[in-house]
Amino acid sequence: MAATVGRICGAGLLKSANGASVTQISSFSTSREWTRGRKALMGTLGMLAGGTGALLFALDRSVKASDLELHPPKNPWSHDGILSSLDHAGIRRGYEVYKQVCAACHSMRFIAYRNLIGVSHTEAEAKAEAEEIMVTDGPDELGNMFKRPGKLSDYFPSPYPNEEAARAANNGAYPPDLSYIVDARHGGEDYIFALLTGYCDPPAGAVIREGQYFNPYFPGGAISMAQALYNEAMEYTDGTPATASQLAKDVSTFLKWTSEPDFDDRKRMFIKAVGIFSILIALTYYLKRHKWSSIKTRKIEFKPRN
Repeated sequence: MAATVGRICGAGLLKSANGASVTQISSFSTSREWTRGRKALMGTLGMLAGGTGALLFALDRSVKASDLELHPPKNPWSHDGILSSLDHAGIRRGYEVYKQVCAACHSMRFIAYRNLIGVSHTEAEAKAEAEEIMVTDGPDELGNMFKRPGKLSDYFPSPYPNEEAARAANNGAYPPDLSYIVDARHGGEDYIFALLTGYCDPPAGAVIREGQYFNPYFPGGAISMAQALYNEAMEYTDGTPATASQLAKDVSTFLKWTSEPDFDDRKRMFIKAVGIFSILIALTYYLKRHKWSSIKTRKIEFKPRN
């Protein structure tokens, strides 16, 4: 009797275990197939997304290629070298170009006359430049505003009292501030030089409205600023021939300095850092060879006791 019950129970337990094993195997197979299908789905979606992105990029490039905008060529500036500084004579001439040509429309409200000291002008020259302008100051003891000659701490004056007046005087276009214009434009000083010297007649099919001019380096080609630099448009105080390209080169160098006033300081700090670290590396190598040579060549010998 006991043997019969044991056989029955054993058969039941064995049957249940076999069923659970089959169920577990089938569920494992199902989950494995689901994982494989999910991988295939994610891979398909990734391929579709990549293809869509590549198609959009190609369309964007094709549209840009049909525009009239040109990329400015790279010019061999004297300050492009690792250890090269800005042309300070060119900065001085560029200030003259800005003062006589560009200042009629563009402001430089982040540059003060004291910034010229030691860069393009002496302190006396910078003070004389500042005194040429009249600055509204006050109030005085009676509460009235008054005019005074400029000081070294004053910033370059703006040609317009506000943005609305600037737009009204330029057919709705707002002349940008030139303090950091080189860093604010793709291409830097190359773009400024190409823009100032790139005016030409519009090609067939280009729509240029009244009061606009064609410049292929300006986005869209139509620019509201007329060509400002011509041969002999002004005279340099140092006697340099004032060709259009020379004027554009000098004012581009000047705007490079205004955008990065610490340009030369960074170069000097780089030279100092290279010199100091070269000395430290040589000293460290010498100390390593001198101090550690006895330790690295030390031989440890164990002698047995007699």
